[in-house]
Amino acid sequence: MKRLTVFCWIAAFSLLSGAARADTYPSKPIKMLVPFPAGGTVDFFARTVGPRLAEALGQPVLIENRSGAGGNIAAEAVAKSPADGYTLLMGSEIVSINITLYEKLGYDPVKDLAPVILVGTVPNILLVSPSLPVKTTQELIAYAKSGKKMSYASTGLGTSSQLSSELFKSVAGIDVLHVPYKGGAPAIVDLAGGQVEMMFVNMPTGLPMVKGGKVRILAVTSAQRAPQVPDVPTIAETLPGFETAAWSAIYAPAGTPKAVIDKLNAAMVKILQMPDVKAALAEQGAVPAGGTPQALGDFTKSEIVKWEKIIKASGAKI
Repeated sequence: MKRLTVFCWIAAFSLLSGAARADTYPSKPIKMLVPFPAGGTVDFFARTVGPRLAEALGQPVLIENRSGAGGNIAAEAVAKSPADGYTLLMGSEIVSINITLYEKLGYDPVKDLAPVILVGTVPNILLVSPSLPVKTTQELIAYAKSGKKMSYASTGLGTSSQLSSELFKSVAGIDVLHVPYKGGAPAIVDLAGGQVEMMFVNMPTGLPMVKGGKVRILAVTSAQRAPQVPDVPTIAETLPGFETAAWSAIYAPAGTPKAVIDKLNAAMVKILQMPDVKAALAEQGAVPAGGTPQALGDFTKSEIVKWEKIIKASGAKI
């Protein structure tokens, strides 16, 4: 009986302690780690919602770009941080990809990260160097099959950029050399300069360069044409069934009090409904998401299953 009483007191104390932490949270600046360099899509999501989150919570939200190892450096750092809500991850599909792609991973995305909210989704776009003599997906495939040596840039090992390219190679039956970069910004600069011939990149990263005439867009990877570029066909129009997308979501260390997670989620739900945020995301081809922490947890698990199939089909492994 005494043991049961002690257990009940411990449980009650834990609940009250979590609620108390939520009442005073945050009492200091929050750090949000971005696993890629500035200028990329994940960075765009972080810098779009970060200032609004700071206003909502009354504390600064410091964006820190900590790139490397396909996003694992930042993700692992958050997974191993104190579970107090002061270190967050603006994650992406790498959270679901790397558990299959890497032989050894220093964290488990399901066990070591607590889902907060899905921020948004975005299609990839297929770009080519302006010096490449192709203007359609069909022409690109024919050019690659003609025996020309080609290379493709990616935003990093294991990103949707690389895996979209590998899936494209497999379905189209072409051979193109992979050149990985640490993020979309440096990769697209080299694409514009002709150092590489093609790449798949998230729309927010690539679209400004397309509008500036620096690179040429051939297709989008979504199932339907994107409203931002309605005249650009989908890859599925050439290769039926081809579809990939990127996304960004906020995670905290596992064990973060539920009340803190719920407070972050509630603030972000309101932020994603703000007209100026919706407009900023739409301008870049991104679609705001939202939802509950549980919904993000389920989504993460479903993405692990989806990308596992693509990774195994491509033969990619690190």
